[in-house]
Amino acid sequence: MAGMYGTRHTAAMIGALLPLVAVFALQLEPLPEAAFARPAGQIRARAASACELVMMDADGRVLARAAAPAGELDLAALLPTLRDIPSAVRVQAVVAGVPTDAPLVVVPLLGRPTIRTIQDVRPDGKTKFTRIIGWGDQLLDPANAAHVEAKQTWSKEDPAPRSGFRVAVDMDVLFDTSAGAMRFAMRPDMAPNTARNFVELAASGFYDGTIIHRVVPKGRGGTPFVIQGGDPIGTGDGGPGYDIALEPSTLAHDFGVLSMARNDWPDSAGSQWFVGLTRAETARLDGQYCAFGEAIEGAEAIIATERGAIADTETGRPVSPVSVKRATVIPAAAWVPGAGRSAKRVVRPEAVK
Repeated sequence: MAGMYGTRHTAAMIGALLPLVAVFALQLEPLPEAAFARPAGQIRARAASACELVMMDADGRVLARAAAPAGELDLAALLPTLRDIPSAVRVQAVVAGVPTDAPLVVVPLLGRPTIRTIQDVRPDGKTKFTRIIGWGDQLLDPANAAHVEAKQTWSKEDPAPRSGFRVAVDMDVLFDTSAGAMRFAMRPDMAPNTARNFVELAASGFYDGTIIHRVVPKGRGGTPFVIQGGDPIGTGDGGPGYDIALEPSTLAHDFGVLSMARNDWPDSAGSQWFVGLTRAETARLDGQYCAFGEAIEGAEAIIATERGAIADTETGRPVSPVSVKRATVIPAAAWVPGAGRSAKRVVRPEAVK
């Protein structure tokens, strides 16, 4: 349902992904019956063999370490600071000095800050739209006088409750497209529910056979803007039958950054995604759309999609849309303590800048 943070399909999403973990037989796995943990409860997992557990933030900085035996574990007992994390962290198993298999992602279940909006007008001077100007008690642009004035009318923000934790294997999504492969790493530290929704849709086969129905090779400034897909009917109007709540992601839009498309109302995203093509054109989307992942493979496929002939420049409809033949969910690569994920976000090739 729109307007709910952490919608009711979350439990089904967890259930859909747990069988994948068993298939891969990883060094560190969540227990199927313990995908959620209460605030003071055990955060349970299983280690295939004795190992070192390393807790890292999104940049790979080491937050804590602990030795772990084989078998069932309470991550919170071994890594006590896990209970205080402000955003998602990864717990990596290291066996004999070697980071082994995908890490676990531990997400604190936090209430969403109040979304703050105003009615604004687009550059055409006529079209009104809903602009997000802040979250909770914080403005996105404290230097904007009109937004500062609007803040004076805000009601007081209540503290966000911590309802517990969610535990899952870190998963990437691989798109096998007619233009080549694109592999996306998730950023649960920025938008955990949005990332989870995307992974679950991909795992369920929802994206198989969909097309990239919108390509904008020239944005307002004359440089490439976005490619967009994820609509099961391929028109730009379809979705999964539910809406997800916008999350306050601060991941900057740029080439290769994966974000959610939506209508004017902030909580109207569902399945449609887009990938940024240049920072110059997508910077204006920061704070307005929810960026939740990054392409770590597939720069060539993204550029090939961008360069396709356009049938309708008004809608961005390609002459021959690139199709997502199949979407596959696969465990992420092991994270290296102090360095994080070895595969970094793709960069736009110099030859096509």
